Amino acid sequence: MDARRQLHDIGSAVSSDFVRNRSLLSFEEYVQLFLGAPGQQLRNAAQYLVDAIDAFGTEQVPHPTGRIRRFKVFDATPEEPDLRVAGQEEVQNAIYRLLGNFVRAGEVNKLIFLHGPNGSAKSSIVECLKRGLERYSQTAEGAQYTFNWVFPTEKLMKGSIGFGGEKGGPSGSLATFAHLAAEDLEVRLGNPLREHPLLLVPVAERKRLIVEALDPKSELVVPSVLLEGQLSQKSKKIFDALLAAYGGDYLKVLRHVQVERFYYSRRYLAGIASVEPQMSVDASFHQVTADRTQGNLPPALHSTVLFEPHGALVNANRGLIEYADLLKRPLEAFKYLLGFCESGEVPLEHFSLQLDEVLIASSNEKHLAAFKELPDFASFKGRIELVRVPYLRRWRVEREVYDAQVNARTVGRHIAPHATAVAALWATLTRLKKPQADRYPPDVRTLVERLSPLEKLRLYQDGEAPERLTLQQQKELKKLAPQLYEESDAWPNYEGRSGASAREVKTALLNAAQSTEHDSLHPLAVLKELSALVRDKSVYEFLQQEIVDGYHDHTEFVRVAEEQYLEWTDREVRESMGLVSEGQYEELFERYVQTVSAWVKGERVQNRITGQAEKPDEGRLAEFEALVMPKGDDAKEFRKGLIATVGAWRIDNPEGQVEYRRIFPDLFKRLSDHFYDERRRTLRINAENVLKALSGERSALSAKEQQQVQKTLEVMKAKYGHTEASARDAIVFLMKKRYA
Repeated sequence: MDARRQLHDIGSAVSSDFVRNRSLLSFEEYVQLFLGAPGQQLRNAAQYLVDAIDAFGTEQVPHPTGRIRRFKVFDATPEEPDLRVAGQEEVQNAIYRLLGNFVRAGEVNKLIFLHGPNGSAKSSIVECLKRGLERYSQTAEGAQYTFNWVFPTEKLMKGSIGFGGEKGGPSGSLATFAHLAAEDLEVRLGNPLREHPLLLVPVAERKRLIVEALDPKSELVVPSVLLEGQLSQKSKKIFDALLAAYGGDYLKVLRHVQVERFYYSRRYLAGIASVEPQMSVDASFHQVTADRTQGNLPPALHSTVLFEPHGALVNANRGLIEYADLLKRPLEAFKYLLGFCESGEVPLEHFSLQLDEVLIASSNEKHLAAFKELPDFASFKGRIELVRVPYLRRWRVEREVYDAQVNARTVGRHIAPHATAVAALWATLTRLKKPQADRYPPDVRTLVERLSPLEKLRLYQDGEAPERLTLQQQKELKKLAPQLYEESDAWPNYEGRSGASAREVKTALLNAAQSTEHDSLHPLAVLKELSALVRDKSVYEFLQQEIVDGYHDHTEFVRVAEEQYLEWTDREVRESMGLVSEGQYEELFERYVQTVSAWVKGERVQNRITGQAEKPDEGRLAEFEALVMPKGDDAKEFRKGLIATVGAWRIDNPEGQVEYRRIFPDLFKRLSDHFYDERRRTLRINAENVLKALSGERSALSAKEQQQVQKTLEVMKAKYGHTEASARDAIVFLMKKRYA
């Protein structure tokens, strides 16, 4: 492999990308670009962030209150698989609405304030927005431009008047120095503020240019920063000096403008910045003419005092700035935000900074509650928009957090099935509150009053009502799911404010991964760590809550998680043994529904053996209903309700086959439980044979038994992700708890 050729190929690729991305332009070329796509160039920070979010797209996802919009900018990427916001769609939509308000107002006039308990994904939400800005700025639609000042060498332009201008050149000449080679430039003054090129056009002419460029029917709200904005102190001084030196020839001034495309970057603090809770000034400046470049500046600038701002606010201009844990800083350190939110300006010693950036701050609930007690809060209240970020209350969504961060790559071990699931189930149970039954109508008050934490969790997750209820009661409770989910939204101590933090649970998972009792991160090790965690009440504040009718009983929740793990394992072992296929359940249930449908309509059904049309067999219907119908239900009402549910599902899903298992998960569970109760002895013997084979006693089994064991293990590995060791541990635990 030839190094020279490789470097030549790389150089060619970089050069072609540079040209294709239009990285350097003259001012005339930029104006032409602006006239071709004015909407793309007339974006302030809020509009640009909205466009970045929109570029990733949206999707509708399930939610306890119905389908809800999720923004894909918060999903993982191949480059950053661990950076993803699980759930929190309400927060995503709230931020998007606020950004839309800024766009319609034509300015960012408020601080978006994310508040919630520690570890509720506030930082991850902002980090995903930053990543979205980065990736969008690399696309053609996301191209953003700023400008620099360039001055050619004396040897290139003899007889200059101090700026490399061509002496005696024709007035109005628009020759540009923007594309000169580096060796032909004496000085190139960068632009740390990344000022918009249109600010080089005087305000009155700029407004006319914008009006003429836009379609008369356009509903675009032009940002005030582009309509009324002014150049920074540094650029204004250079502009005025150039204009005076050229005798007012504006076009000659523009020869020194080099328009440059810039890209947002977290690493290099371009259009993105974070301010940690430390006592420091967020913006400052230094004098350009005091450094070693002074001698290289054109003579006409030697007497001009130029100041160059720097700091987090400067880095974030035209983008986004995050104030992490804002309220941990002394109040005096961020009081300037009062004026900044309203005017978009920050006064410094020699000049004011005019900035255009989206401001997002975060805080936990304790600091916010204390802040609200201060007299200064009244001043801030009208300048901030509070967005609540609670803990997740759906365990499968919570599990996504752990699956992304605790995997074989991060812990260096196999992750046994359900290891993260039991942790997620326990964590979400700790966050639930007992419903206030007196807030509901009398006819459903008892249903709400008796709802256990696990039942409430299942209602949130899958809209699943308790099996103990009648079909009608289940329907009533499912209708209440949105109201239950939003019940505490107006409470100071809302549901999701307290409970186990994802950070704490992640630590328990990582500790469990080091267990010497298992060859993997096993659910049993996780349960052991959770049992240890709930004993440490002096460390975790949520463990000090009073138990109310089963709610906040965190020790009991460990047992509930263990029982759920047994349920999952039991079902997997049953199905791995292949004593009955899932297809048989589907067929049996479908036959029952067809018979019930005929019964409701008063029609006959075809006898599968004789082929004759007969009345529906009431005896067979009753036999099946004894297995699946909740106790206390009236058979006739149960049948009518079942057909009505199928009909409603068909209206929402007109295409494809009816998914009975999805519509009636509780009925399918009762059916499978009954089947396996009848075959309990067979299951126990098969499980014992599996354990014998795994403990080296395979020779004691018959050929048929060995074949059954092999089939069971293959399914547990292929379908459920077990290793032989994790399967053995799961079966031993199952045998001990259920089949002893």
